Amino acid sequence: MAKDRPIVGDGLGLLASDPGTVTFRGHFEYRWKVYTDLRQKISEASGSLIEFARSYDRLGFTKNAFGEITYREWLPAAQAMSLVGEFNGWSIGATPMTKDSSGTWEVKLPAGSIQHGSRLQFCAWKSDGTMVRRLPAMIKWAAPDPGKSVVYDGLYWDPPVETRFTGFRAPHPPVPRTLRIYEAHVGMSSTEAKCNSYVEFARDVLPRIKEAGYNCVQLMAIMEHVYYGSFGYHVTSPFAVTSRSGTPDDFKRLVEEAHRLGLLVIVDIVHSHVSMNTDDGLNGLDLGQAESQSYFKSGEGGYHRLWDSRLYCYKNFEVLRYLLSNLRWWLEEYNCDGFRFDGVTSMLYHHHGLYMSFSGNYEEYFSVQTDVDAVVYLMLANELVKSIRPGAVMIAEDVSGMPGLCMPVAEGGIGFDYRLAMALPDLWISLLKGVKDEHWGMNQIVSTLCNRRHGREKSIAYVECHDQSIVGDKSTAFWLMDAEMYTGMNDDGTPGSVVIHRGLTLHMLIRATTMGLGGEGYLNFMGNEFGHPEWVDFPREGNGWSYQTCRRRFDLADNGLLRYRFLLKWDVALHALEESTSFASDEHLLVSSQHEADKIIVFERADLVFILNFHPCNDYSDYKVGVRDHGKYNICLDSDAFDFRGRGLTPHDSVYFSESEGLPGGPGNFNDRCASITLKVVPSRSCTVYEKMVEGVKPGRDAPVGRAVRKAMDAHEAQAERRRRDRDA
Repeated sequence: MAKDRPIVGDGLGLLASDPGTVTFRGHFEYRWKVYTDLRQKISEASGSLIEFARSYDRLGFTKNAFGEITYREWLPAAQAMSLVGEFNGWSIGATPMTKDSSGTWEVKLPAGSIQHGSRLQFCAWKSDGTMVRRLPAMIKWAAPDPGKSVVYDGLYWDPPVETRFTGFRAPHPPVPRTLRIYEAHVGMSSTEAKCNSYVEFARDVLPRIKEAGYNCVQLMAIMEHVYYGSFGYHVTSPFAVTSRSGTPDDFKRLVEEAHRLGLLVIVDIVHSHVSMNTDDGLNGLDLGQAESQSYFKSGEGGYHRLWDSRLYCYKNFEVLRYLLSNLRWWLEEYNCDGFRFDGVTSMLYHHHGLYMSFSGNYEEYFSVQTDVDAVVYLMLANELVKSIRPGAVMIAEDVSGMPGLCMPVAEGGIGFDYRLAMALPDLWISLLKGVKDEHWGMNQIVSTLCNRRHGREKSIAYVECHDQSIVGDKSTAFWLMDAEMYTGMNDDGTPGSVVIHRGLTLHMLIRATTMGLGGEGYLNFMGNEFGHPEWVDFPREGNGWSYQTCRRRFDLADNGLLRYRFLLKWDVALHALEESTSFASDEHLLVSSQHEADKIIVFERADLVFILNFHPCNDYSDYKVGVRDHGKYNICLDSDAFDFRGRGLTPHDSVYFSESEGLPGGPGNFNDRCASITLKVVPSRSCTVYEKMVEGVKPGRDAPVGRAVRKAMDAHEAQAERRRRDRDA
């Protein structure tokens, strides 16, 4: 039996590294005591946290060496229970269950009595004598009966040996220094107006993700959810992969293919709330009883008004067992590499972040409004995942900015690796929505993108995720080009109309700025890398149940006659630059200039120098910028190049020799740099990146970083041409 590692530390290390927490020492001492007491209780009950988190080996459907099937369900509030389904002709009384002292019901069935794919539910009698029908809480597969009902049934998963997935063989890819995440939705990943499958996604979309330079795919809407339009966030069966896209084995093959390509696979995990559905979800399993016998908090505390969903009771021992087992299930059954925890802000506070505008005052984070039970659950979750898979990636979706969220549990933190930098999309939307280009504030951009706990807690930067792509909102491309998105994207060899040229150049500039300044990792939502021209609108009554805008038009980026391909090529180039330098996670980040009049930002990240010109029309000649080191510099990436349908103003074969300046911090220095280079031209609305040259290497394509970027772009062009030939054939 696995043993827990001893707890190291007193949970107060955070106080030493973050002086702002010292005032709240009592809060951290109490939190640590709740955590350590619970850890002790778990060890006494199961031997270790890892063993505690394997209730799927006992609950739900299990089969012994003789083929006998046992079904168990934790439902202490029930007065009586029976299993029903196709196997017994849906006879309510044919398969009664018995209850043990822990509130778990059980029935044992002969070998072969339930066939693979057979439909199942259970019946439970409440204290008032009424009966309800529900899905097993740990069902591994669920789907509606086609043509008969929209209500989901549980499906017994036990495929024949000759058809089942035989095991994972591809090794887990090593965790990269910089996570470059491709957020994807399998169902809406087809170019056709349909729900895509796991098999098609693995075949058609994973190679695109790899080709574009991403090293991690984040899959949303994988846990079963009855309402497709919820984007997967109103989960009904947490242990089941959604049947819309295929079987559990199909999903395993997707994960295997991703690993073969060198892509990490992280899954959106929704432990912050659960669907209100009672017929085919967890809701209603309390049978109207107290929260001690329920998955959910009682009263108003168990209901999220904005999301119209139920909230877990994290202090309940069996709920902890259920949720922690759910994490282990996805790690071990499906070989996933980590999780992106949805709705963490809602978990951290009793007010769920509703109607709150977090100012950064520490009293907002550590008070009676902090849900310590939920915080301790997250500490346990991070400890468990790292114990099972030390290299797993754990990302928190938190808008509040709670200090310590991404600090180790032993130091009093919550244990995540990264938090999503959720303020960044809001910044770009606010500028695109209501500020004229010439009034964009360079100080505002820099201060917002750099506002994080450098060196202590890591962030994933992004311009837009799925939230900005839903109908009713606008993606970055839509904000920039919706006036001509459907009429002006034909490529005639020129920079295009004023609207289109502005849209393409700012789209590239915004992404480079965000990746360079905004965090220690980067995320993009599927299709936004090439400026997808449609929002996401799921099939619903209001659109005639159409899939027309619930898909991704990758064919537009493949088309050699449309400008979408230049946005995609820029994405390829930017990722190749990052791959060869790891600039987006490098600790060295210094903004040497944020010139409001010129609308120029100059910053260093790793050994690169970024020059961002946000001015709508000013091209600058002989422009002086500070650099950290003396030497020769050469351009390695240029958004104004012809490659991206720019104007090509910057010469790529030029060498820029540094000039000495005063000592940093002393008199005569330039922008606090000891050296400078004078650039021949800095085009308007452009991002140019310079690298320090290696002695004996020619400028231009022979420079190391520039060569890596060119190689990736050439490979991408070859793949795009192959896809065009295949399409025409």
